[in-house]
Amino acid sequence: MTVIPSQLDRWQEKASKLLAKLDQTKARYADAHADLSTAQEKVQTVEEAQSIAQTIAQDIQQQVHSRISSVVSRCLSAVFPDPYKLVIRFDRKRGRTEAVLLFERDGNETNPMDGAGGGPVDLAAFALRLSSMMLSRPKLQRTVVMDEPFKSPSPHYRKLIRDLLASLSDELGVQFIFSTNIMELVCGEVIDLEEE
Repeated sequence: MTVIPSQLDRWQEKASKLLAKLDQTKARYADAHADLSTAQEKVQTVEEAQSIAQTIAQDIQQQVHSRISSVVSRCLSAVFPDPYKLVIRFDRKRGRTEAVLLFERDGNETNPMDGAGGGPVDLAAFALRLSSMMLSRPKLQRTVVMDEPFKSPSPHYRKLIRDLLASLSDELGVQFIFSTNIMELVCGEVIDLEEE
């Protein structure tokens, strides 16, 4: 077979173009491989950072749980015999953390609004408000204003509630200002606003 020089030149030109494309493809592959390695390193770094953030969040949640539940549980135990303890369960739903408040007694958990009665719920709501104020940063003025608090607890618990308010005021440096018609709750400085 006789090869014509012009045909040979065309084959060489075609081969040169194919070799150039091969070199470009190899270069793109090397770049893509390097990009993949960099992306994998970034993914690993992000996963490690996420793990650290989740660990820190769990630690903070546990600290908050301990502080809040200790205040609420202390208030409940100061007033009620066989008191509930507050449990805060942190559940992850839809990529967010939700806090679920429960009462626990004798290993049984219950939704406070469903089965605990108004007295413990009133006192727990007060204690949650107090602990929220105490944990607030920057610190808030330590004054709690209430309108007709503690109407739900039975009358025989009122003296215990009054004593609890007095001890909390002394220990935490909190001023409680409240209006009430329940004389058993009255303590400290009293301003009588009787109707004329």
